[in-house]
Amino acid sequence: VLSFIIFICYIASLAASFMTAPLLEFVLALFLFFAYASKLNEKFKGLYWPLTDFLRCVTAAVIYFAISIAAVSKYNDGASKAAGVFGFIATIVYAIDFYITFNDLVTFLKQGSSDSPEGRKSEDEDSDSDSD
Repeated sequence: VLSFIIFICYIASLAASFMTAPLLEFVLALFLFFAYASKLNEKFKGLYWPLTDFLRCVTAAVIYFAISIAAVSKYNDGASKAAGVFGFIATIVYAIDFYITFNDLVTFLKQGSSDSPEGRKSEDEDSDSDSD
């Protein structure tokens, strides 16, 4: 919702060239929301979903911070200032989401790394028994 509000503010402002970043973040957030809601993350196990969400949060926080500084410092109209302020708020929100997602990612990777050696060990034992 915050990305959509920022997108609308940039459309109404002189800084309309910055409208692409909030639009892309809004579309990516919608995609990930529907992917989790329709349980695509359980169907497509080859894609690391927590890593995808983590990278989206990191890039969104960095991009929002950069364009918010540019919108506030370069443009004088009210819509640009509002978009910049909302962009700084979005930066904080994505940074919090980044922190939460990072903890989930660490848990996901620890779970995956603990399963892998056991799976390899049982495969090695099977191949040893086949060769006997």
